[in-house]
Amino acid sequence: MSVLTRDEAQTRARLLDVHRYAISLDLTGGDETFDSRTVIGFTARTAGDTFVELKPAELRSATLDGQPLDTTTLVENRLPLKDLTAGEHELRIEAVMRYSRTGEGMHRFTDPTDGETYVYTQLFLDDVQRVFAAFDQPDLKAVFDLTVKAPEGWSVLANGITTHEGDGLWRAATTPLISTYLVAVAAGPWHSVTTEHRGLPFGIHCRRSLAPHLDADADELFEITRQCFDRYHEKFEEPYPFDSYDQAFVPEFNAGAMENPGLVTFRDEFVYRSAVTDTQRQTRAMVIAHEMAHMWFGDLVTLRWWDDIWLNESFAEYMGYQTLTEATRFTDTWTDFGVARKAWGYDADQRPSTHPVAPEAVDDTASALLNFDGISYAKGASALRQLVAWLGEKDFLAGINTHFARHRFGNAALADFIDSLASATDRDVHAWADAWLRTTGVDTLTPHLTQADDGTYALTVDHDGSRPHRISVGLYDHHIADDGALALRERLDVDIPQAAPQPLGKRPDLLLLNDGDLTYAKVRFDTESFETVQNALAGLPQPLSRAVVWNALRDAVRDGRLPATTYLDTARTHLPHETDLALVDGVLAFASGHIADRYLPSPKLSTPLEQGGTPIARPAALATLTGLCRDLIRRTEDGDNPGLRLIAVRHFIDAAAHPDTIAAWLADGTVPGGPELDPELRWRILGRLAVLGAVDEATIADELARDPSATGQEGAARCRAALPDEEAKRRAWEAMFTTDDLSNYLFTATAQGFWQPEQADLVEEYVDRYWTDAPAVAARRGPAIATAAGRWAFPRHAVNEDTLRRGEQCLREADPTPALRRRLVDELDDLARALRIREA
Repeated sequence: MSVLTRDEAQTRARLLDVHRYAISLDLTGGDETFDSRTVIGFTARTAGDTFVELKPAELRSATLDGQPLDTTTLVENRLPLKDLTAGEHELRIEAVMRYSRTGEGMHRFTDPTDGETYVYTQLFLDDVQRVFAAFDQPDLKAVFDLTVKAPEGWSVLANGITTHEGDGLWRAATTPLISTYLVAVAAGPWHSVTTEHRGLPFGIHCRRSLAPHLDADADELFEITRQCFDRYHEKFEEPYPFDSYDQAFVPEFNAGAMENPGLVTFRDEFVYRSAVTDTQRQTRAMVIAHEMAHMWFGDLVTLRWWDDIWLNESFAEYMGYQTLTEATRFTDTWTDFGVARKAWGYDADQRPSTHPVAPEAVDDTASALLNFDGISYAKGASALRQLVAWLGEKDFLAGINTHFARHRFGNAALADFIDSLASATDRDVHAWADAWLRTTGVDTLTPHLTQADDGTYALTVDHDGSRPHRISVGLYDHHIADDGALALRERLDVDIPQAAPQPLGKRPDLLLLNDGDLTYAKVRFDTESFETVQNALAGLPQPLSRAVVWNALRDAVRDGRLPATTYLDTARTHLPHETDLALVDGVLAFASGHIADRYLPSPKLSTPLEQGGTPIARPAALATLTGLCRDLIRRTEDGDNPGLRLIAVRHFIDAAAHPDTIAAWLADGTVPGGPELDPELRWRILGRLAVLGAVDEATIADELARDPSATGQEGAARCRAALPDEEAKRRAWEAMFTTDDLSNYLFTATAQGFWQPEQADLVEEYVDRYWTDAPAVAARRGPAIATAAGRWAFPRHAVNEDTLRRGEQCLREADPTPALRRRLVDELDDLARALRIREA
């Protein structure tokens, strides 16, 4: 499949002005393919040659201005349009297209619960050509007319209001000017709940088997939607630009959600069928706010080319968190951002694959797809938060509204946005953009305190980096009446680079740089402050301040400046007193997924758990984590904090080194004192018991009969792959890398179960096989499976020099696809970091 280059897109944009698409899809032709008919009206500004993209199972016919085109000239995904004359043209294409099982193009899913089938489109970034023919680049916007022939009993959702014209034919209202990648269709026997707000129809939709769970949360979903909608109308002068607002929760979705105008698609794990914490509800609400922000940032005003994806994602990320904080009951969203999303950005920005928030040039669509990462989302949002702190929200919003007015239903680039901001302020936003958006890496801020002759102190912030920062510095002292508490003495605003040292008065017990987390930088502690952190971290009054501290400790571990065991000890001391759920979950996730699983050595099955009376590091870490979780479970016995209890139960299960306790929970169907085991907890326990060799295939089959849902199918695949049995490993490997039958979600579930630190001996032969089998499956099955193979099927447990050597050899010799190469580069860099931490 040919990828579109930036130069090709610019050449085509100079040649063509695309006006209208008329698209007809027939979804009644069977399980494998559907019919697609496209009529494109466009103008050639001058005479010339170009091409249209499509990737059909069969190209039945193509005509240009009534004259047939030679269908055999379709090479890979391009049909040439030769000798165009200046003026109006009409291109007609009829094709048979393949349904997808990987979440790309037109994805088809049959629900194992009730046998109902659903299809939906995911056309981002260049997958529109899997569904209909198009001039597929974001700056060739057009209006779209869409009709869909669907099986009886189905309903059809699209970008505009749809009407059923009889005999299974559905027609969508004509769209405004939108980009090709934003066209959306979702068809099937949806369960729908509808309402109206500000004269617009609002709807939420899911597959029928999830109906009771959607109904249970419908009021909350609509409330969040209305609150964000109203808040955006207070911020933005441009009203919501489309005719309706539907949110469809669809199966096997590769992303969190997709901002299709008027029809946002979400992964249907957001329709909760098991108990969740309030932090998970907050995350869902943030995704709703994020996608709604895209109606303006990305849909109304769209990037011109993919080097400006930050104009979409960074803004939606920032606006999502900020608007949720302002307009809903979720007022501490920036804490979750700090402990979860921001770490994603910090990690990505310290790998060899790092890139600027706004790269100077992205050469082609394959390269662009790789940049949808923690830099474009979390770092970009952090940069915007710093921009607002520096610029002021009034001028920031004024610049945004100027941007919307100048480019509504059009396209824009970084320079256009900076010009719009500059029109609202006297500050040098061009210099700010160069420093923040064109550079890579993470700055580091370190406090340096000096004492004057009168005994007072002054602060100088050592700055390793090049960006300007406006930060708050928190000065905390031990509370006299409560030895465990810290009281905020003062919060100082400091600009970096500093013009002069900052007077502090008497030395604080804790000096916290970037208190409030308004900038993007690693922060360090002076010696006295670090001692206070170790002794009194839980006594910091604000969760966002504690998030800054936990991030600093995390960074110190990753940089080899803090022993991983010290992080565990700090967690063991302070986490039992933590009240913020996002912090508890984030700290436990890092402690288990990074420290216990990778940064500390793990015994092979053939070695004893103790050598010379000293516990091997990983088992000791797991014991620390289970002890910590047991404390949290005891703390929540009165039922006052079910969310904290649920987090503790989950992590206790995941860290269990012995099966007895969790097997008893499974047999009883409940944790003593609650909660009762819902499907999520039952599969979680079964997965851990499978790793420990405490269940067999028959037990997994019985549980699948109990829960035959799509989630149950994934749980069973994960458990079967985790069994410490040679035949089970062989079957799982073949399913992933040989048969090509697994959907994107079942591939991921199988990969998640396959590698286990406890089973290093058993799977040793597959580490070698990975370096040939992963590139092969990536080449056969495309970017979605390539990404899953690089992320979930990578042998992360094998932290040794041989894995690193073989991986580097694979990069040199196996020619992995761009999507897999990017994942391998990142995973190998993380592996090298883990080795350095172990040596330290």
